[in-house]
Amino acid sequence: MTLHAIETGNFKLDGGAMFGVVPKALWSRTNPADNKNRIELAARSLLIEDGNRLILIDTGMGNKQGQKFFSYFDLWGNHSLDKSLQEAGFSRADITDVFLTHLHFDHCGGAVRWNKNQTGYELTFPNATYWSNEAHWEWATQPNAREKASFLSENLLPIQESGQLKFVRVPETTFAAESELGFGVLFVNGHTEKQMIPHISYNGKTLVFAADLLPTIGHLPLPYIMGYDVRPLETLKEKDMFLTNAVNNNFVLFLQHDTNNPLITLQHTDRGVRLLDSLPVESLNSL
Repeated sequence: MTLHAIETGNFKLDGGAMFGVVPKALWSRTNPADNKNRIELAARSLLIEDGNRLILIDTGMGNKQGQKFFSYFDLWGNHSLDKSLQEAGFSRADITDVFLTHLHFDHCGGAVRWNKNQTGYELTFPNATYWSNEAHWEWATQPNAREKASFLSENLLPIQESGQLKFVRVPETTFAAESELGFGVLFVNGHTEKQMIPHISYNGKTLVFAADLLPTIGHLPLPYIMGYDVRPLETLKEKDMFLTNAVNNNFVLFLQHDTNNPLITLQHTDRGVRLLDSLPVESLNSL
């Protein structure tokens, strides 16, 4: 197995929305804001090269929305999905599986693109099976008013209509030790219904793709919860259990949205679970 960090592009979001009820004087210590109160975020995907399978976890927000849409997010930097795949030695056609942790636009928008004439949409990865889970797919395609702006029909319906969509089985417990893609999946419900957190066994360690359960190191303190979460008290409990488990089992966390800390390890302190070490993406295959 070989792992590749795929940088799909950087963007900004309102810092207050990213930290909920926590005062700016506190969250800005780790995530400084610009003059519009926005903080810098990454959209980092993970590519798993394992035998005949090439599995991409999340796809970033893509580029098919209009200028007005992207103006809200102040895209910055020179990363792109195609450029990162090329640097890893692959193309879109090589991807065999696309695993979507959840269907908010910044996680799945890159899964669908305009066709050549911009008369309709097509799958970005024509040879891939796309993976979600049935409960979350129903949640996203029949969205509540709070999340509706994050679930875009142009990101979802083309996948459904393609015939290339499959659902991961949801276990009776919150954790599936092995999914259809060969890695474990933790199901959490605080941020959105049945968000999936991959746990990948690699070189005798467990690498966890943290998605929006832990967007940045600034979210390590338990009360630092995004305003976007539909069930913040559920997130509080899920984070507590997850972070304790991560320390106790020496997990390495892959942070999707932290621009400066792509890989981290954790430790117990008298203030709760906190950062132990931050590792560069170059260390991904030498964990």
